[in-house]
Amino acid sequence: LDLRRLIENKEEAVEEVLVDKFGMTPHHVLCSAGEASSELLEVLIDKFPYYVLGLKDANSKRAMDYLVTNWTQENKLLLQTALQSWMFIRLERWGAVSWRNVMIPLVNNLLAEDDKDRRMTMFVETCSKLKQYENVEATS
Repeated sequence: LDLRRLIENKEEAVEEVLVDKFGMTPHHVLCSAGEASSELLEVLIDKFPYYVLGLKDANSKRAMDYLVTNWTQENKLLLQTALQSWMFIRLERWGAVSWRNVMIPLVNNLLAEDDKDRRMTMFVETCSKLKQYENVEATS
């Protein structure tokens, strides 16, 4: 299968090719690794559509969930990179400056949080807010 063609044509086809039997994408595998590579994350972000970062695995986790729960300085930077691609670039493309301005402090507070449970709650809240904006954008 020509992965590039699938990416251009159909979201479901991309998922079919990218997702393993555990529902994990290459992003999940990378982000769940003990020491994830920022260079590899950037390659994955560049090569695959933004929505791949939001796909959930068999445990209902996004790739970024692994970064949030396995908190290190490096994972904090990786999460920042992932959120920039998954969230802020799309908001900018939509011309949604006010939405972006709402999301920036949410993400900054999330990245500054040291408590694992609170950080995960903040991440879920941030994802929910983005989902609200996606729904509004989809119906506009």
